[in-house]
Amino acid sequence: MIEPSRRQADARAAVNALTRASRILERSLPELSLADFRVLSAVAEGEARASRLAHRLALGKPAISSTVDSLVRRGLLTKQAHDADQRATDLVLTTTGEAARASAEEALIAIVTQLVDDTDDAAATLTALASLEPAIERRQAFIAAARHAAGAAL
Repeated sequence: MIEPSRRQADARAAVNALTRASRILERSLPELSLADFRVLSAVAEGEARASRLAHRLALGKPAISSTVDSLVRRGLLTKQAHDADQRATDLVLTTTGEAARASAEEALIAIVTQLVDDTDDAAATLTALASLEPAIERRQAFIAAARHAAGAAL
C-alpha cells in the first residue's frame, strides 16, 4: 500500500500530467477538437443517439447539440430518421467523418506513443493509461444512473 502523502503527491503529479497531455493532444488536431473526436469515435462505436452521447461523454445536452450540429454542418456526421421512433434521429458518420476520425486517432496514438516511449517503463505506462478506460466507463455509467434516478425522483 502506498503511504498517504506519497499517494497524494503521485495523484497531484498525475493530474498535472493528464491535464498537460490533454492540451498536447488537443493541439495536435488541427481539424478537430477533442470533443469532436470523442463524438465521432462514439458514433463510430455505435452510439447513434445524441442523448446517449451526452450521458456517455458526460456532456450537457446543449454542448452535445452544439458539437453535433457543427459536425453535421462540416459534413462529418449526418442525421437520419430512426427506424422505430419517428421523433428520434440517429447520427451516422459520413465517409469524410470516418476519415477525419481515423486520421485524428492516428495522430493521437502517435503523440501518446511518443510520450510513453520517453518514460522509464513504456509498456507499463501504456498499460496503466489503457486501464483507465474501464474505470472511466464505470464512473460515467454511475453518474448517468444517478442523474436518471434524480430526474425520476422529481
